[in-house]
Amino acid sequence: MIESLNSPHVARVKALISSRGVKERKNSGLFVAEGLQCAKEALAFSSNKNGFQGPPIETLFLTRNGRAKLEQIEDLQLSNAIDIIDVSDDVMKEMSETITPQGVLAICSIAKTELSSIKPSGNSRYIYLSEIQDPGNAGTILRSADAFGMDAVITSPGSVDMFSPKVVRSTAGSLWHIPVFESIELSEILKLGVQGISLGAEGEKPLSDFEPSGDVVAIFGNEARGLSSVETVNGVDIVNIPMPGDAESLNLSAAATIVMYHFSLLAAK
Repeated sequence: MIESLNSPHVARVKALISSRGVKERKNSGLFVAEGLQCAKEALAFSSNKNGFQGPPIETLFLTRNGRAKLEQIEDLQLSNAIDIIDVSDDVMKEMSETITPQGVLAICSIAKTELSSIKPSGNSRYIYLSEIQDPGNAGTILRSADAFGMDAVITSPGSVDMFSPKVVRSTAGSLWHIPVFESIELSEILKLGVQGISLGAEGEKPLSDFEPSGDVVAIFGNEARGLSSVETVNGVDIVNIPMPGDAESLNLSAAATIVMYHFSLLAAK
């Protein structure tokens, strides 16, 4: 059991979650997933119906209490291929970003996803995040994308790191269920013949009237600036969400969830 706060393992984890963690994660191809839910999904979810393989665990750090929690999960087995390291409660606190750690923390490999692996099927549904900055919004949108059966979440250059600790926690394990493609220009997605849709007050058509005829990507802009005029060129349809109440606007993740729910209703027809 590791009890020293000066352990190289502690330094490694802290480097991945520090303010400079973006560079460290990109260079190492690793990220930190903290908490029981993330570990459970990473251990239990090997691949989905499309063959997507979630980020595998490289190293799993467990306190005595954390190990007991994992062992209580039915049909969940700790693989011999994973480097499992027992640590003290104090060491876990030193590595954790949360106030009350659950005693479970994993270092995982970032899945290598490239534009060439995006293959529209004729009925594909994608989410595109353009320069989204808030980790909570990004993680919640990915979680909703998983819930409503989207095929992938794609981010633009300049968007929040989808493997930052706050985004990973906000996904509540959905990061292991749906592919994530980072730093891809919107124009590259539209070149695949995918129909673009975005929300805007200027949109004359309500979302409820929008029925895609093929593959579609729902585009969501920066929380403060929205989408630039350049991004809304090339035939991207602008629709609105009717709001009979008094609120001026919706939170980004709430609006995105409504769009995805609409897509799921169309798929169920």
